[in-house]
Amino acid sequence: MAGTRKRSTRPRGSVEELPSGSLRVVVYAGIDPVSKRRHYLRETVPAGPNAEREAEKVMRRLATQVDERRSPRTGATVDHLLDKHFEMADLDRNTLSTYRGYADRHIRPLIGTTKVGAIDGALFDSFYAELRRCRVHCDRRPFVEHRTDRDHECDDRCRSHACRPLAAGTIRQIHFILSGALKRAVRWRWIATNPIVEAEPPAAPRPNPQPPSATEAAQILGAAWERDPEWGLLVWLVMVTGQRRGELCGIRWRDLDLDRGVLTLARSIGQRDGQVWEKDTKTHQQRRLTLDEHTVGLLRAHHELCCRNAEQVGAALTRAAFVFSRSPDGSTHLLPDSVTQRYGKLARRLGISTTLHKLRHYSATELIAAGVDPRTVAGRLGHGGGGTTTLRVYSAWVEEADQRASASLYARLPQRPPVTEAVPTAPDAFVPRHPFERLAVELRTEIDNGRWAPGQTLPPFKGIAAACGGSAATVQRAVKLLAEWGYVEVVPGHGARVLNGV
Repeated sequence: MAGTRKRSTRPRGSVEELPSGSLRVVVYAGIDPVSKRRHYLRETVPAGPNAEREAEKVMRRLATQVDERRSPRTGATVDHLLDKHFEMADLDRNTLSTYRGYADRHIRPLIGTTKVGAIDGALFDSFYAELRRCRVHCDRRPFVEHRTDRDHECDDRCRSHACRPLAAGTIRQIHFILSGALKRAVRWRWIATNPIVEAEPPAAPRPNPQPPSATEAAQILGAAWERDPEWGLLVWLVMVTGQRRGELCGIRWRDLDLDRGVLTLARSIGQRDGQVWEKDTKTHQQRRLTLDEHTVGLLRAHHELCCRNAEQVGAALTRAAFVFSRSPDGSTHLLPDSVTQRYGKLARRLGISTTLHKLRHYSATELIAAGVDPRTVAGRLGHGGGGTTTLRVYSAWVEEADQRASASLYARLPQRPPVTEAVPTAPDAFVPRHPFERLAVELRTEIDNGRWAPGQTLPPFKGIAAACGGSAATVQRAVKLLAEWGYVEVVPGHGARVLNGV
């Protein structure tokens, strides 16, 4: 089989003749700053009488591109640009620290010494490919990842390195960091255009909130309250308000209006790299949350306890004191990291895989399942966008809500045509053949034996399904049959009520 044949070699590259008669121009463009491999620019010229001349033009054009990359108009590197960008960026301290960490671990080691004017779409493709290959950017040679940098005896925690890709969400964060920095470079006229528009970052990962179930939440709350009532109150407050951990640690008694049952959130506690400070909320907005009577009662009891503790040390509990504090007078606040760690230890002790932040998911999920509109839920959680973020990220599928939706849809469906053998309406002459019919007969017998008196409501469909080993749909069909026999009345939103005179 005929292969390519080199037609000519020039100082800047070569021209090869392909079997089809076309000419392929190849120009050496140096070493790829990310993969450290040789990089070439290639372009194919169609066959024709002027192919040689066109190949010469392509060769000069590609060589000019290489020269522009090697000698850009600005000598500033990506490292220099990032330094200037972070100095001027108006970002929260936590966000800025996170961005600096991404830059130090992933951007600077790979393309930090690259000149800003030499960045193009090809470099971004190589850069993102490397991030997807290995999160520690190894050189592809095997090595052992030790559990510590200090002298030690290796055990099962010291393992051979296995490349793992960087998460798609992290790569997108890195893309946004570079995008913001390069926009500044355009404004400063370091470069004429922003090359980030040629990049293709990974698609945004699909949110998968996993809040604890109602049973797990009850277990966590019970264990927390049993060990320490103040700790139990803290967990309870996160469940009913969906607060962020920094907001929770920053609550002062002056933020609580117990007479009206209103909690005002205006400040938060930040913690990063050993530093702790008081700051605005994440959205830099103040919000007010209405508390239920039970929560207000718990906070009143907690306030009385805090006052007694302050009196025992000869101090007074002021309105500026923190609601949750290790100091008797409430002069100090809890640390967000400590709250997270304590909650994590509690969950692990109970064998539940969850985190403190997922209590926000739990709060949002329960509110939405209860029929609260997303805009109100977003206001309580401190989200913008009119509830879009709340529905997309923080709400999870709820089985009970899904069952209610199924029942509501079933009630609105048009009447189906009768089956070939209609179900007899006389229950005494009825012979069950299907699971839902057998369940209807069992429930009818229990009603006849007086297990549920007239006016009482049958257990929730989910409970009946669990007891009989069936599904909620089977229970719904059985209850519908009982209603046809005149034993129960289905009350939307309240289940099935036993009727008189059966």
